[in-house]
Amino acid sequence: MLALPALAGSYLNRAALLISEGKREGDYLRSRFSDKELARIIHRLATARVEAASAMLVPKEVVQAHPHLLLVFENYERAADAAENVQAEHFLLFLQRANDEERTFRAVLKQLGWEIPPD
Repeated sequence: MLALPALAGSYLNRAALLISEGKREGDYLRSRFSDKELARIIHRLATARVEAASAMLVPKEVVQAHPHLLLVFENYERAADAAENVQAEHFLLFLQRANDEERTFRAVLKQLGWEIPPD
C-alpha cells in the first residue's frame, strides 16, 4: 500500500502536468486566435483535461484544493470554446479566470503544506 505522502506527491505531479499543458495550450491559442481548427482541437483537449481531473484520485491531505484545480480546467475549456466560436472577449475572460483559479489552487496547497513541482 502507498503511503499518504506518496499519494499526495502523485496528485501534485498529475496536477502540475495538467496545469502546464492547459496553460501552454491557452497561450498558444491566444497567439493564434484566428485559427478556428486549432481552437477546435484545443477545445477537445481541454474537455478531456476536465474529465481527467474530475476522475483523479485525490488524497485527503489536498482535498480542499481540488475544487480550484477543477475550476482551472473548466475555465480553460470555456476559453477554448469561446475561441472556437470566435468570441475574443469571452476567450480572454476565461483565460484570466483559469489563471486566477490556478493562483488560488497554489495558495490553498501552500496553506496545507504542499506545492506542485516546477515545470
